[in-house]
Amino acid sequence: MEAKMANYQAAARAAVGVRAAEIDEGLRAHMNKVYGTMSVGLLLTAGVAWAVGTSDALLSVFRDPVTLSPNLLGWVAMFLPLVMVFAFGAAIGRLSAAAAQLFFYVFAAAMGLSIAWIFAAFTGISIAQTFLVTSIAFAGLSLWGYTTKKDISAWGSFLIMGVIGLIVASIVNMFIGSPALDFAVSVLGVLIFAGLTAYDTQRIKNDYIGHAQAMDNEWLGKSAIMGALSLYLNFINLFMFLLQFLGNRE
Repeated sequence: MEAKMANYQAAARAAVGVRAAEIDEGLRAHMNKVYGTMSVGLLLTAGVAWAVGTSDALLSVFRDPVTLSPNLLGWVAMFLPLVMVFAFGAAIGRLSAAAAQLFFYVFAAAMGLSIAWIFAAFTGISIAQTFLVTSIAFAGLSLWGYTTKKDISAWGSFLIMGVIGLIVASIVNMFIGSPALDFAVSVLGVLIFAGLTAYDTQRIKNDYIGHAQAMDNEWLGKSAIMGALSLYLNFINLFMFLLQFLGNRE
């Protein structure tokens, strides 16, 4: 009897070990897909932004070519990504994985349209340098979020409140044009999205492990797209706020 019990316990431990190894392997594939999808989105954003921002004819459709002030279409392009994010969150439950990925790439193109003006406002070299700095900082923050044993889930509510505050302050400053408020928003923006990069990376990792253990295959099919969107937004915002400090004006 004792021998049978020992054999059963050994088999159970072996099964748990195999399942853990499968989850680890799946996690690596999941994170690769997250970062891969995010990278394609960033390339698409950069391509659209460069194509529109370096063409006076295309840029003038959305902004005054001298002052870079947005016209009606410019305002639409500016707020379109925000509207699409809320729409994506509302519709993700009804979308297939393929449809969610297509939506993400359309969103990335819309984001490129909304930030195309930076190629007219800043030198190309400073944009490239800021992109490199952002990439290094993002990689370090995301790696820390993935590998740290510290539970940083409590950061979430504070960081989201900070994002809401940034959005409100940015909209207000569009009308009052305060340099001091613009500087404060940029500093806080860098700190908040740096924190969100680490927080979201850990959240994506932990969410995958939880759903993989529950064998929630339907969720796993779309979760990489949602994770890519979260990290993509952190990267873009971190880049835009750093550009305020590192960018050289034309």
